[in-house]
Amino acid sequence: MLINYTLNIIMDALQHTECQVSALNDLIRINNDRITGYKKRIDITANDDLAGLFWQFIYQSRQNIHDLIQYIHQLGGQPADGTSLSGKFYYAWMDLKSAIYRQDRQTMLDYCEYGEDVAKSAYQKVFDDKEINWGKKVIYLLKKHLDDLKKSHELIKELQEDSAASA
Repeated sequence: MLINYTLNIIMDALQHTECQVSALNDLIRINNDRITGYKKRIDITANDDLAGLFWQFIYQSRQNIHDLIQYIHQLGGQPADGTSLSGKFYYAWMDLKSAIYRQDRQTMLDYCEYGEDVAKSAYQKVFDDKEINWGKKVIYLLKKHLDDLKKSHELIKELQEDSAASA
């Protein structure tokens, strides 16, 4: 009886750790999607100010990935590599649209806003998952990432408004 109880506790702990690793790996993939998206925008933008901003966002996502990988290693997990499947389809569609239609500043910023919304949603989903009990350290880390994404989103929104006003 005691052995079964102990085994159940161990199995629950392992399952919880697997859920944490899976959720953090989803965030790694979202950050990889974000890097891919901004690299593609850099390749087609004629606006130096946007290219500089996009490089800042790429750096931000690389830092996020670094933080997430460290925590996954602490959990004994294996970090994800690559992007999400939905991200691959989205970027293929955006590449096709970019080849057909000229992307002006407003269109570029609209695309960026959508990407920031997706990234924020992914982080919010991890926070809202009641099945996972995060430690204080990872809550702080994920909140910092989410706060940074919100700031990036607000900056994109300001640029959209400025662009629309000057058009």
